[in-house]
Amino acid sequence: MTVAGPAVVGGCVNWASVSLTIGIVGLPNVGKSTLFNALTKNDVLAANYPFATIEPNVGVVGLPDDRLGKLAELFGSEKILPAPVSFVDIAGLVRGASKGQGRGNAFLANIRDASAICQVVRAFSDPNVLHVDGKVSPADDIETINTELILADLQTVEKALPRLQKEAKLKKEKAATVASAEAAFKLLNDGVTLYQGAASAGIDLDLLAELHLLTTKPFLYVFNVDEAELGNEAFLDELRALVAPAEAVFMDAKIESELIELDEADALELLQSTGQAEPGLNRLIRVGFDTLGLQTYLTAGPKEARAWVVPVGATAPEAAGVIHSDFQRGFIKAEIVSYDDLMAAGSMSAAKAAGKVRMEGKDYIMKDGDVVEFRFNV
Repeated sequence: MTVAGPAVVGGCVNWASVSLTIGIVGLPNVGKSTLFNALTKNDVLAANYPFATIEPNVGVVGLPDDRLGKLAELFGSEKILPAPVSFVDIAGLVRGASKGQGRGNAFLANIRDASAICQVVRAFSDPNVLHVDGKVSPADDIETINTELILADLQTVEKALPRLQKEAKLKKEKAATVASAEAAFKLLNDGVTLYQGAASAGIDLDLLAELHLLTTKPFLYVFNVDEAELGNEAFLDELRALVAPAEAVFMDAKIESELIELDEADALELLQSTGQAEPGLNRLIRVGFDTLGLQTYLTAGPKEARAWVVPVGATAPEAAGVIHSDFQRGFIKAEIVSYDDLMAAGSMSAAKAAGKVRMEGKDYIMKDGDVVEFRFNV
């Protein structure tokens, strides 16, 4: 049996693939909700006062991918389904949140399952938009957010340690978990995130997965800057230095929200007027994929052209399992052609005639842009 996309097997469809979920955090009035509105084209309340976003708002957008439209033309696909990216927008964070200030720890549960945490940092000047701390200082804002996330994790570990230590007395295999938890507590207490310092401290984060610690996640940084500063490389370099080696994304949230209201030609004209080649939102999604080591492979047929997300280094059977676990268990072969080779040939039959279509086995490592048809036993 072959499949070029999702199929019903045993009466069920498994749509749970590897995905990217980004939790958006930041101080009040930094442009989080404006950014979220632009990302998801939703009309979430964006107001000039703290906590305009009271409950978490979740939006799902597609990973920008021009290849899918061309594949759909080639295969006559009825639908185009890009790889999903979820964004979770939460209430503004304030200094002392870990101790109950502002919305307190209420926001934490909303981003514990996120793949990465996106910090939106204010770097724009507007006397009409109040700053919760009374001054615009990107460095101070980043320190505040990092500190609150670290303090939240410290509380979680401190609360869990007595239980873990008790379990270790009954089950010797729990000793390694206790050791990792104790080392994590020390690292956090030194003001270092677990994502930054776990490896060098010998901490096995897999053993602490049940705690859903926030600072185990990579941080992405979006600086909301004035339009005039988008081309000021000296200023942008200063901001980059604040978060290095993490990659910084720069955008004017107001412009991003305007772009979604324009047609393609007008949007391109607006971007070019600000010296940008593409929307900052597209860059943010790509940075998220790169940071988490994700890539996409493609399937296409009459029903749909679709992108599927897999980790870099995934094997062909693992990629098949993203569509359905039965595809992985019954994997036989994968018929693969690179997107570029397929487009150059002009059709699948021409690509086969040119020797560009390969039959790959269980050891094949997937590459971004592979166009795949799986063969498997039910």
